[in-house]
Amino acid sequence: MTWEPRPVPEVNPETSCYWQAAASGELLVQECTDCGLVYHYPRSLCPDCFSEHVEWRESSGRGEVYSYSTARTMSGWPEDDLPLIVAYVALDEGPRIMTNIDTDPEDVAIGTRVEVRFVDTADEDVSIPVFVPTDA
Repeated sequence: MTWEPRPVPEVNPETSCYWQAAASGELLVQECTDCGLVYHYPRSLCPDCFSEHVEWRESSGRGEVYSYSTARTMSGWPEDDLPLIVAYVALDEGPRIMTNIDTDPEDVAIGTRVEVRFVDTADEDVSIPVFVPTDA
C-alpha cells in the first residue's frame, strides 16, 4: 500500500506521543487510572469519567474486524490503492479503532482476526496504522 498523496494527520500536543510511537512501530491506546477505561483516539481527558489521570499503554496490535466497508472507486484516490477497505477494528484491549485493512476484499469479514502494520508518510515522525489479516 502506498500512502501519498493522502493527507498526513495533523499532530497536536494530545496526539504527538501516539504518532511518534506509530513511527517507531508501536500502537498506543490510553487508559484512565481512575475508572480503568482503555480508549482510542488520544485525548487528554477520559471520555467516560472526564478524569485527567490517563496513561499511555502499548497495544498488542491485534484484534478483529468489527465492521467494514469497501470502496471500489473514489474520485481523487490513487488507483493503485483501490479497492479501499475502511473498517472498525475491535482491539484485544477493548477499544475500537477506525482504520484500513490492507488485503483483498474477499479476505475480510466481520470477525476476521487482524494485526497492525504501519505505513510511512512524507513526515518521518508520522506513520499510519493499518491492519492485515492474521491466523493468530
